[in-house]
Amino acid sequence: MHRKGDTPATLDLFADDAPQPPSTEQIGPASYVFRGYALPVVDRLLPALEAVLQTAPFRNMVTPGGFTMSVGLSSCGALGWTTDRSGYQYSALDPQTDQPWPAMPQVFRDLAQAAASDAGFADFEPDACLINRYVPGAKMSLHQDKNEHGYQWPVVSVSLGLPAMFLFGGLERSDKTQKVPLFHGDVVVWGGEDRLRFHGVLPIKQGSHSLLGEQRINFTFRKAR
Repeated sequence: MHRKGDTPATLDLFADDAPQPPSTEQIGPASYVFRGYALPVVDRLLPALEAVLQTAPFRNMVTPGGFTMSVGLSSCGALGWTTDRSGYQYSALDPQTDQPWPAMPQVFRDLAQAAASDAGFADFEPDACLINRYVPGAKMSLHQDKNEHGYQWPVVSVSLGLPAMFLFGGLERSDKTQKVPLFHGDVVVWGGEDRLRFHGVLPIKQGSHSLLGEQRINFTFRKAR
């Protein structure tokens, strides 16, 4: 696994949209991009993901404002993140089935904990893994992850499939954003003073990944309770 400080942050390496060799980039005081970090366990992540989705398939949820999200969502772990007309919240039950969300696969948990530890956040115990599916054209508007009960724990984000342009902003929506290209196997960790930074994803470009086809899959691990 990578360690902090392997390489300085360089955010304009990707003119050809090609993944880079394993390295570490610092994008904030307590925020890191670990290039290729998840690649050694992809062959275990994908079967585990398939098993989760058999119980909790992707669905396009509706925001409190009535907007249907372009990103498909699922969850695993003790808690899942949901949105509807009543607001954003974590729930122990999948609203489509009224059953508990699938258990978080051990390979998911191990990856999230290792990445958090390498970013300086030891003893991270995620209880929620949000799983997002982006098809070409799908995006995620700038937002803060603030439905959790405490902010002392980081967010760990894993990218699989098609590349994405991650927007990493400041503590105000109007703050300037960094554009951080993310590729299959990259992991981003942000916490500490960066925990409530606004972030989002620009529309996914058309393409096809050798393993996942025309989609990007994103795991986001959090300690919600």
